[in-house]
Amino acid sequence: MATIDEKDPVVVIIGSGAGGGTLAHELTTKGVKCVVLEAGPHLTRDDYENDEWRAFGQMAWLDMRTTSGSWRVAKNFPNLPAWIVKAVGGSTTHWSGATPRFMNHEWKAATTYGKLDGTTLLDWPIGTDDLAPWYDKAEVAMGSTHRHGRPPLPANNNYKVFAAGAEAIGLKYYATGPYATNAEPYDGRPASVQDGFNFQGDKSGAKWSTAVREIPRALETGNLDLRPECQAVRITHDAAGKVDGVEYLDASGALHKQAARVVALAGNSIESPRLLLMSASSLHPDGLANSSGQVGKNYMRHLTASAYAAFDKPVHMYRGETMAGIIADNAINDPNRGFVGGYYMETLSLGVPFMGAFLDPGYWGPDFTRKMDAYDNLAGMWIVGEDMPQETNRVTLNTDVLDQHGLPVPNVHFDDHPNDIAMREHAWKTAEDLYSAVGALWTFRTPPYPSTHNLGTNRMSARPEDGVVNSYGRTHDVENLFISDGSVMTTGASANPTLTIVALAMRQADHILSEMGAGRL
Repeated sequence: MATIDEKDPVVVIIGSGAGGGTLAHELTTKGVKCVVLEAGPHLTRDDYENDEWRAFGQMAWLDMRTTSGSWRVAKNFPNLPAWIVKAVGGSTTHWSGATPRFMNHEWKAATTYGKLDGTTLLDWPIGTDDLAPWYDKAEVAMGSTHRHGRPPLPANNNYKVFAAGAEAIGLKYYATGPYATNAEPYDGRPASVQDGFNFQGDKSGAKWSTAVREIPRALETGNLDLRPECQAVRITHDAAGKVDGVEYLDASGALHKQAARVVALAGNSIESPRLLLMSASSLHPDGLANSSGQVGKNYMRHLTASAYAAFDKPVHMYRGETMAGIIADNAINDPNRGFVGGYYMETLSLGVPFMGAFLDPGYWGPDFTRKMDAYDNLAGMWIVGEDMPQETNRVTLNTDVLDQHGLPVPNVHFDDHPNDIAMREHAWKTAEDLYSAVGALWTFRTPPYPSTHNLGTNRMSARPEDGVVNSYGRTHDVENLFISDGSVMTTGASANPTLTIVALAMRQADHILSEMGAGRL
């Protein structure tokens, strides 16, 4: 690992997850010196806990946050709006591994869906053709199954129930992937041992993450200075308005400043707008790169609901991959269903502790114990759907509540749009029909829980007044400041976002290298 002087203006990347870790790898392997500031510790596979509660305490971002709005999370988990990771690798160390691409219509949501009251729908400034080669590159790097000759994962019992139900009700597009978990050894990673615990900290290394692939390879170049347990607290700029450094607190609480030639912010859709808002100055009184007033707005989190069914025989849904298959039939746009946009159905198994926590928070009694007692006989799925961007769904600074560093915490406000509610209801009903068609004794729904897909808040736009960044994630206001995470998403689409974040980061790295070569950065 390189040791870079804090006065040396280099590329400073804030965050090491799907976007930040990928960007660091792409730049350092091309000879560019980078500092990565990561708020969490550097956990490796030897550190990971194969126990849900201990793993949650070890990895989750548990700094104080507040929540408002009518969503269930504000009532049930008021200080945990998002279930994301605070560690090197970010939430790529705790994810399902699903890697579907955006569909063509999802890049042009405003044009496709038309005017929808209460939304801030906007077409992306890029489309399928722009991202296709980067999707290819990302899938190869991540080892996506069902892609580029990669074999599929074997079907577990949860998937067999799922697929049989899909066939029984006439659904056609179901498969055991694509997932970025190896079915056979690939790219220095072993094959999956079908261990559900690789969902949160993969001790085997079969599942792709930037902690397993990109960060170690970037360190091997000698061009990366990785600084874990370093919380960025302010991005600074010079008199001309160009960013020139990042102030951060180290593990002891000491304040430092790393000089920067370029800053790439990849802190996720909550921390990234928070940092821009905390970096307000006389030139940027409403927050850095916020002349549009769009920083923090249009927060999206997908539908994030689930459904389960009890059978007369054991399913053992927890054996094998936690997420082992996808149904794509309803990811299309068909307004005749009563909503625009679409959703995926994906197999899901939560361990006993989280099943108890997320079944229906605050819920108890005979019906609750009946469901928990049926655990071995349950099959389950998660519903991943496109929620609508709304200006009022946003991340703001809560100056009444301070974190452990004395800084204002982010407040996450969210209300469902009527389109979200209609889509979730359709998805729940489809799940119930699917399970009933293969003999379920009874089914039940679980409400949305803390967000694992956090999108928007620094959205990409063709016009500066409509968003925060351009088609390369470069902020409209500050030429050497980039955003490299899911917060740039103009709309959320129905796909799990990690593949798209990685592809966008690869495309962004190519652009940064080109601009550096031309002397413009």
